[in-house]
Amino acid sequence: MEANASRNKTGKRQTFTAAPRLWGLKTVFVNLYFAANPDGSWVLVDAGVPGSAHKIREATAELFGPDSRPSAILLTHGHFDHIGAVKELAEEWDVPVYAHPMEMPYLTGQSSYPPPDPTVGGGAMAYMSFAYPKKPINIKNRLELLPSDGSVPVLEGWRWIHTPGHSPGHVSFFREEDRTLIVGDAFVTRDGESALAVMTEKREVHGPPAYFTSDWGSAHHSVEALCDLEPEIAAAGHGKPMRGQELRQQLERLVQDFWLVAVPKTGRYVHEPAVVDEFGVVSVPPPASNPVPKVLVVAGAVALAGLAWAAWGKRGGNHKGNGYNKKSRQQYTQRPYSHNRALHSVPPTIDPDHDDPNEHTNNYP
Repeated sequence: MEANASRNKTGKRQTFTAAPRLWGLKTVFVNLYFAANPDGSWVLVDAGVPGSAHKIREATAELFGPDSRPSAILLTHGHFDHIGAVKELAEEWDVPVYAHPMEMPYLTGQSSYPPPDPTVGGGAMAYMSFAYPKKPINIKNRLELLPSDGSVPVLEGWRWIHTPGHSPGHVSFFREEDRTLIVGDAFVTRDGESALAVMTEKREVHGPPAYFTSDWGSAHHSVEALCDLEPEIAAAGHGKPMRGQELRQQLERLVQDFWLVAVPKTGRYVHEPAVVDEFGVVSVPPPASNPVPKVLVVAGAVALAGLAWAAWGKRGGNHKGNGYNKKSRQQYTQRPYSHNRALHSVPPTIDPDHDDPNEHTNNYP
């Protein structure tokens, strides 16, 4: 199957080829993907930043024809830059949305994500993260669980892999036949914190975007699992696709040096992860002090606004602290999906005498 660039009204192809039967689309600073079966049916993987629906429709027409629609939408995770158009498009196309069980609280209005951390440094994308949306969306009427056997519904030859750390239910997708990996944000192929890197798109393997990663221990294990797959092609949520020996060598170095090069020197979750369960966030560490001068925050806002304006212009002018109590401590540690534990020897900020494991809130500081 070949993309039909002539369908794009501007005459310029918006999508890029990532692998056979796999195309990408960049929405401001994040990629989403179109994955096709040999028979021509296809799925959408992630749904871009808010306001991306029109651009996704144009790309769909470019690739598959004006009346085409996917069999399903697959989510690597539910952060705002990956689900921006999911509700609108799922309703319009009348298709299910598949995600991991640990992402359900954030996709059904039950819990906010752990708050982003602007103190990790690294550039304007990180400095501005305090303003990024973290509230849940509610697509309960469209939501389906990914099958427990690792298969991917309506997408032949692919399997999903649980890759938590950046988010509790983050998943990546792997096609064995050509070792193609849709990695989401488990790792990225450009500097995830720098607005300059968004514009230059220099190909380079990096850890997950630090400002939204709330469990660095799990994130490291996830990168290890993906490295063990020895991927030939990696299509990331941030950055251009990478392939071959360069990809594998850089991924191996990332695994080896993860705690030196991926984990920030300071930050809210560096020494202690957010604690989550299948109902959402249970507790988060206290906020870290922010050494970033306000002028840099303003500069970050200007840079991010510039990126958004540039992306808008490319459309061709078409403007159409909680926790658990003593009584429930043992039960809590045995809960399903309880992968997200504080690192050994690091005391968690949980008060076992006063905190309630069933109290989830959307108002974290």
